[in-house]
Amino acid sequence: MIAADTSTWIAYLQGEPGSDTDLLDRALFDKQAVMPPAVLAELLSDPKLNPAVVETLSELPLIEPEPGYWERAGALRAKVFARGRKARLGDALIAQSCLDSGIQIITRDGDFNAFADAAGLGLIVETNSPDPGRP
Repeated sequence: MIAADTSTWIAYLQGEPGSDTDLLDRALFDKQAVMPPAVLAELLSDPKLNPAVVETLSELPLIEPEPGYWERAGALRAKVFARGRKARLGDALIAQSCLDSGIQIITRDGDFNAFADAAGLGLIVETNSPDPGRP
């Protein structure tokens, strides 16, 4: 199983090329893609999203939060902050979902490197994308 961050989903839905979008396409074809709830919420926040896409996204298996999820997400965010890195709430929620499930995440968002460094989040990063999470 594998998850994708909002950055990869947006690129995929816009037909952008990349190793991340290729991997997401393969995971969808192989029925190996799962959806972090925060990613679904971010994607469904687009009022112009095609209703067919909304339906397809909503049918993907969700990573269900385990007991203590919110506390672990807060602690994860604090750990990243303590290292002097930025940790957006949405990213922390996505990272914690994947950490709890032992699932790697595909992303174009360099901010996830902070969660990989702090907690061992498994990342598959699009190498052609800029890395805004690094100084």
